[in-house]
Amino acid sequence: MRKKPRQLIARNFPTAKEEAKAPPPAALYEGPESAYKLAFADDDFLLREELRPVRMQLELLKPEIVQRELGIESTIVMFGSARTLPADIAEGQLKLARADGDADAIRQAEAKLKMSHYYEEARRFAALVTKKSRARKTPIYVVTGGGPGIMEAGNRGAFEAGGKSIGLNIVLPHEQAPNPYITPELCFRFHYFALRKMHFLMRSIALVCFPGGFGTLDELFETMTLIQTGKSRRRPILLFGRDFWTRLINVELLIETGMISPGDEKLFTFVETAEEAWAVLEAEYGLDLPAVKSTEPGSTN
Repeated sequence: MRKKPRQLIARNFPTAKEEAKAPPPAALYEGPESAYKLAFADDDFLLREELRPVRMQLELLKPEIVQRELGIESTIVMFGSARTLPADIAEGQLKLARADGDADAIRQAEAKLKMSHYYEEARRFAALVTKKSRARKTPIYVVTGGGPGIMEAGNRGAFEAGGKSIGLNIVLPHEQAPNPYITPELCFRFHYFALRKMHFLMRSIALVCFPGGFGTLDELFETMTLIQTGKSRRRPILLFGRDFWTRLINVELLIETGMISPGDEKLFTFVETAEEAWAVLEAEYGLDLPAVKSTEPGSTN
C-alpha cells in the first residue's frame, strides 16, 4: 500500500492552543504553589504587576487583530452621556414623578425627557451612517463606548438598520453590562483607559459628540488636543446641540485670554440633526465617501 505523502506546509511544532489542552501534570504538581503551568495559560502569572506591559500589548492587539480580520477600516465614533434615556422611558418616569407629586423628582424627570431628544437623534444618525455607507466597498462602522444612554442609541441605530457596530467597553467599579445592540464579535472589554482611547481614534473618520458629562468631555478635549498639536490628522468633530455646548464651553473666553488661538474654534462644528451631521461628512469626504486606507500597520488613519 502506497504511503500517504507528507504535506510541504505542515506545522513543525504543535500550536500553543494544542499545548494548552495537553493532559494535566501529575498530582504532585497540580497545587497552587506549583510553577508547572505554561506561562501563557497561567492567569496568576499574567496578572502579576510586572506583566503590565504585556497586558497592555495584548489589549492593543486583540481589538486590532479582530477588526483587521473583519475588514473594518473606517469608523465614526459616537460619544455622549450614559444617562440619556430613550423618549418612552423618560416619559414613563415623568408620569410616575407627577403621580407621586415630588417637585424635585418632577424637575429631574422633565430634564431627562428634554435630553431624551438626543437619544433619538443619536439612534437616527447611527442608522443613517449604516444605511448610507452600506454600498461602499469598505462600509463605515459606528463605534461607541458600549454602555447605556447615547452609546446604546448608537449601537441600536446601526442594529436596527441591519448593520454591524462596535462597542469598546471598560471595566468600572460599578460594572455596566454591554448594551444588547453591539455586534457580538465586535464587543470588546478594556481594563486600560489609554488603550481604549487609542482604539476609538485609530480608524475614525469623525468624532460625533452628544451632550454628556466628564467622560464625554475627556474624549472630546483629548481628540481636539491631538488635532490641535498635530499628533493626529484633522477630522470632523461634530457637536450635537449648539445650546448645550455653548453654555458649557466658553470658547470666546479661551480666545480672548489667549488660552487658544483664533481659528481653534473651527476644530468642531455644531449640528442639530442626523441629516445635518451626515451632510458635513459628505462635504468633508465627497459624496461617495471614499474609503480611508491605513498607511501603516496600526495607523491612526
